[in-house]
Amino acid sequence: MNLQNKVALVTGGGAGIGRSIAIDLAMHGADVMIVDRQSADQVIDEIKKIGRKVFAAQADVSSFSESSRAVAVTLESLCRLDLLINNAGINKDGVVWKMTEEQWDAVIDVNLKGCFNFIRAVAPIFKEQKSGKIVNITSINGLRGKFGQANYAASKAGIIGLTKTVARELGKFNVNVNAVAPGMVETEMMRVLPQDVKDKSISETVLERVAQPEDIAHVVTFLCSDYARHITGEVIKVDGGQYI
Repeated sequence: MNLQNKVALVTGGGAGIGRSIAIDLAMHGADVMIVDRQSADQVIDEIKKIGRKVFAAQADVSSFSESSRAVAVTLESLCRLDLLINNAGINKDGVVWKMTEEQWDAVIDVNLKGCFNFIRAVAPIFKEQKSGKIVNITSINGLRGKFGQANYAASKAGIIGLTKTVARELGKFNVNVNAVAPGMVETEMMRVLPQDVKDKSISETVLERVAQPEDIAHVVTFLCSDYARHITGEVIKVDGGQYI
C-alpha cells in the first residue's frame, strides 16, 4: 500500500488508536498532521524517525472554527491534504436515567459534531481536487447499542449515518468515505475499566482476545490506499467477532 506524496490529517492522533493510525500511515509513505488537544510530541518523534514530515495542531474538534483552522494549518504546513481520519472521541458513561445533559452534550459534540466539523472543512478541498479519502472511526456499539452508553452509542450511530450520506454526496467527485467500527481495543481507556468488564468483552469475541490499536490502523491504511478505490459508504467491523 503506497501512500507516497499523500498528506493525512488524523484527529485524536496523539495517543491510542489515533497514534497507531498516524504511525501506520507514515510507514506507508504519508506525511501527517496530528490534531489533538494534548501534546503529540512522542508521536511526532516516532514519525520523524520513519522519515516523513509531521506537524501537530492543538484544537478542540467540537469547535467549528478550531477545526477549520486546523485544516487551514495543514494546507499551510504541508501544502495539500488527501486523507482525513476522524478518530477523536470521548466517553462519559451512565445509565440513561442518571445521565446528565453535560454528559450527553460533551460526547455528542466531540464524537459526532467533531466528525462533521472536519468533513465540512475538507469537503470543498476534496471536491476541487476531485480526490480524497475520509475514514471515520465509529464503534460496534453504534450498531448494537451498549448498556450505560446512550450518548456514546448515539454518537457512533450518528457517525455511520453521516458516513453514508457524505459518501453519496462526494462520490461523484472521486472521494471515498468509509467507517471503521472497532470492538474493545487495548488502549489506556480500556486499561482503567474494571476487570469484569474487560473479561465480558473478551468472552463476547470469537477470537477470545481484544484488538491492539494497530489492528485498527491497518484497516484504516487500507481504506486510504488505492486498493480500496472502489469501496465507499461501508462500515467495516474490526472486533474479533465481538458483534456476532
